[in-house]
Amino acid sequence: MEQHVREEWEKFSELLSKISGYGEAIGLLHWDLRTGAPRKGAEVRSGTIGMLSGELFRLETSSEMGAFTEYFSRPDVGSQLSEVQNKIVKDCRKEYERSKSIPSKRYEEYAVLAAHSETMWEEAKEKSDFASFEPFLSKIVAFKQEFIDYWGVKGTRYDTLLDMYEPDLTVEKVDEVFSRLRSRLVPLVEAIAASPNKPDTGFLNQIFEKEQQEKFGLFILEQMGYDFEAGRLDESVHPFATGLNPGDVRITTNYLLDNVTSSVFSSLHEGGHALYEQNIDKKLVGTPLAQGASMGIHESQSRLWENMIGRSRAFWERYYGDLQQHFPVQLADVQVEDFYRAINSVANSFIRIEADELTYNLHIIVRYEIEKLIFNEGLTVKELPQVWNAKYQEYLGITPPSDGLGVLQDVHWSGGDFGYFASYSLGNMYAAQILNTLRKELPELENLIAAGNLLPIKEWLTDKIYRHGQSLTPSQIIEQVTGEPLNPDYLADYLEAKYTELYKL
Repeated sequence: MEQHVREEWEKFSELLSKISGYGEAIGLLHWDLRTGAPRKGAEVRSGTIGMLSGELFRLETSSEMGAFTEYFSRPDVGSQLSEVQNKIVKDCRKEYERSKSIPSKRYEEYAVLAAHSETMWEEAKEKSDFASFEPFLSKIVAFKQEFIDYWGVKGTRYDTLLDMYEPDLTVEKVDEVFSRLRSRLVPLVEAIAASPNKPDTGFLNQIFEKEQQEKFGLFILEQMGYDFEAGRLDESVHPFATGLNPGDVRITTNYLLDNVTSSVFSSLHEGGHALYEQNIDKKLVGTPLAQGASMGIHESQSRLWENMIGRSRAFWERYYGDLQQHFPVQLADVQVEDFYRAINSVANSFIRIEADELTYNLHIIVRYEIEKLIFNEGLTVKELPQVWNAKYQEYLGITPPSDGLGVLQDVHWSGGDFGYFASYSLGNMYAAQILNTLRKELPELENLIAAGNLLPIKEWLTDKIYRHGQSLTPSQIIEQVTGEPLNPDYLADYLEAKYTELYKL
């Protein structure tokens, strides 16, 4: 590398490090706001988050950033950079070109609103009061519509939002894979509904002490290989993971006294996110690449650990005895096979994060279709509860009795995360495809899980996915790991095999 290029890269790295520092500070403030910050301080805290977010935005869209990315994008200069360095330049330039037209003051106003809106969502959800939250959500949607005009419409307005979470994803592509998936899952749901071989789930409807739930969750996270010297487990209204840097990746869960499986599986889910972030190559720290490749790939890891490992028979052959020790009265007379069948029972339900593996995808399709209506068809926020309830009746045959169990159940929209939900089902598809390869390359997989030896799985995933961070695109990762592009048939095959055996279809 020529001396001048090296010197310019050092200056560029200083800018990237500053951007990373602002991002970490904002992430920490968000985490605190969701995990116990005094409610009366929320509005001022939201202002602080907005101010810092505005500064971060100004750095990302500064003339300095524009000059650096233009210089390093020159063929004669780019040829002197490594593959990773060129990926950093490409990603920074994409973000710069996309957002440079947005007035920084408008972005700061949006960041303040989004932070405060999440707090107001918590109150509205608790009271099941959509009317009190509607003004905040309406402003969030208006900002997103405004930003789409700045970003530039990609095919449709909603395509622009999808691309923010899954690069190059389009409505056309999502419609196609969702249609293929739905055509195989709906008959399976119908066959299960008609099956006389229903599992007994009554024993799950008992009181399970919070303290014991927490102890078991901590134990399982340790078994997965979650590094508590590089993270922590806390409680929040809606479980989440936040990666401040690979050495500080925090997760939360939510404890329901009458549902022990909720905290178990949310811990596994968020733990999957955390393993990804904790095991990114340290060389990427301080760069935009020190994060997951996309939200779809990120969700593939949370869903893989939560469901394909955590809801497997082999997993509970090993860990059910430990759960019984934490709840000796509640589970004294329950056999492991009965527990396995109960936690995999299929039932149409209101709450997405509590849904079974099969109907979960229908919850996602509902949200995806509603988001398309908002941004491509002009659906108003005021109409959301009515449309939400109609979609649930159409897809799941049930109507939420309250907005707390309906349109207010997810935190995502309150923070402006429109375009995110498709990532969950994409994550399921990626996960099933990755699992297929994992089984081939670790033929002893079931035995490892049954023995509680989960670290070889983490090591395999680290080598194939985690360490790369965002240095590879989602399509590069899925093709490198599995040898082919995204194929939804792997998820359908996995679900058909699992539930045919469970329900003796």
